[in-house]
Parts: sequence; structure tokens; C-alpha cells
Amino acid sequence: MKKKKMFHIFDCMVILIVSAFVLLDTFVFTRTYAVADSHESSSETEIQQTADTNMLGLEKKSTDPEVTASSYSDENIQIEIKEYEYEDSTVYVADVQISDLSYLYSVFANDVYGKNVTAETSEMAASSNAILAINGDYYGARNRGYVIRNGTLYRETSNNAEVLAIMNDGSFEIVSDSTVSAVRLLEAGAVQVYSFGPGLIENGEIAVDENDEVGKAKASNPRTAICEIEPLHYLFVVSDGRTDESEGLSLYELAEFLQTLGVRTAYNLDGGGSSTMVFMNEVINNPTTSGRKISERSVSDAVCIGY
Repeated sequence: MKKKKMFHIFDCMVILIVSAFVLLDTFVFTRTYAVADSHESSSETEIQQTADTNMLGLEKKSTDPEVTASSYSDENIQIEIKEYEYEDSTVYVADVQISDLSYLYSVFANDVYGKNVTAETSEMAASSNAILAINGDYYGARNRGYVIRNGTLYRETSNNAEVLAIMNDGSFEIVSDSTVSAVRLLEAGAVQVYSFGPGLIENGEIAVDENDEVGKAKASNPRTAICEIEPLHYLFVVSDGRTDESEGLSLYELAEFLQTLGVRTAYNLDGGGSSTMVFMNEVINNPTTSGRKISERSVSDAVCIGY
């Protein structure tokens, strides 16, 4: 009887140790898989050729931009940020127009592709001299889901989900990763591929139902979305939530709001405490995880506009 009890205690200890290791490996232990390529020299796609042409033949970076508290304008990049109130929530919309796709790029935390490697969105914006940045898809919180950044393929395992491909002509495509491989997307000209979702607007029509939600997320949540009006004309959108001042939006409410802005394609990125917008090195929204404290969450990656 004592032996059985001892074996039972031993089995429980093993289960606890294994469970603890799995949790630590999933959420704590960091792994670096690759050093990220520069967004200026990461691929042999058309976008890279455009960037090279700019660097070799033209003055790529503007020397005399017009900047205000809510706008930026030069010969290549125009950004105007507006604040809206929708469904008891504060929504920040950055209207972005760029002359070519080299001015939209992705940044990894600490400039490495890995697991549980994180940094605040504002840190990534500052390290890459971004004019505007929002949080990305937090790829490092998952082991699956396509990761293509700045023309380089980092992960090609399917997550049976909708992904957003930003193509080398500046257009957005939302596709299921169960129907097209990451390699095929890269060959077709995908420069950035994000795996979070779902798609919110497709061909100008709302693509989610009123009850759709991301995993176990609450119906009213901080949100981040990236949208296309037309190629090279985008909206970066962040909604506050979980506070008395801003309740947060459901996916359907976010899609309804974006449709009023005339977007053709809209895709949901990581939300909740991750939702952050940075403009000229200032966090302009109120990111929060619990609603009790306004502070940035460290995440895996950011989507940026800049040089």
C-alpha cells in the first residue's frame, strides 16, 4: 500500500514538473531562430529592387518633412491621424499614403526571429526610426502560422487560419493558409504575411458575424487592424478598451466602423493589451491589459511606416 502511495506521489511530481516545463517553454523561455534581415535588404522581390533603386539613384529619405502633432508629410509618405468615438470606444485611425511599398516594413523585437522574444512597440519603432508603428500579429506566442517579413520566409507551418498577404504591388490579399502554402505566397510576390485574423472586410463587405471572436477574447476589447483603401493607401487602426473611458469593440463593431471609412480590405491583428499605436516616438493610444494600468505590453513584432 505504501509503495502504491509512493508511486502515486512520484507520478504526480513528474506530471507537475513536465507541466511546469511546458508552461515555461511556451511563455517564458526564449529561443532565437534567426537574425532578422534589414527591411531595406531582405529579399529579391520587386520591393527590394524598388528600395535599391531609391538608395542608389534618389535621395530616399526626406530632408524637410512637414510635421504636426497628428500628421506627417514629405514627398514619399503622408500620414494623418484622427480620433473617433464609436460604440463607447475611442478609436485612433492613421491614414497612410506612401509612394512605394519600401516605406511599409516589419520589425522583430530585438531584431531577431524567435520564441518569446519581445519588446514594446515603441521600442521597435524607435530602433527602426519608424514614423508610425502599430503592434503586429505576436507570432512568437504561437508555434504555427505563416511568418513572412520584408520578403523573407521565416515560418511556413499552417495554422488553419486566414492570413493577410501584403503583395509587392501594395495590394492586400486575405487567404486561408489551408489552401495556399507560404512558399507559394512568397513566389507570388508576398512581402509581408501576418497570421492572426480574421479578415474583417473583404471587397468592401463585412466578413465577420456578430458572434465571431478571437479564441477566448472578450466581446469588447482593445483592437488593432490594418486596412487597404487601395494599393499604397492604408489605414492603421487601434481601438482603446477595458477602461471606463473606452469600453472596447467586438470584431463585428470594428468591421462596421471600418466599413464607414471606405476600406476595401481590413485584417485583425493582435489586440487586447497588445494594441498600441506609436507616432513620432510617442504612444498616442492608451494600451492596457487589465484596465487598471495604462502601459504597453511587450510583443514579438511591429508594423511600421518609415525609412
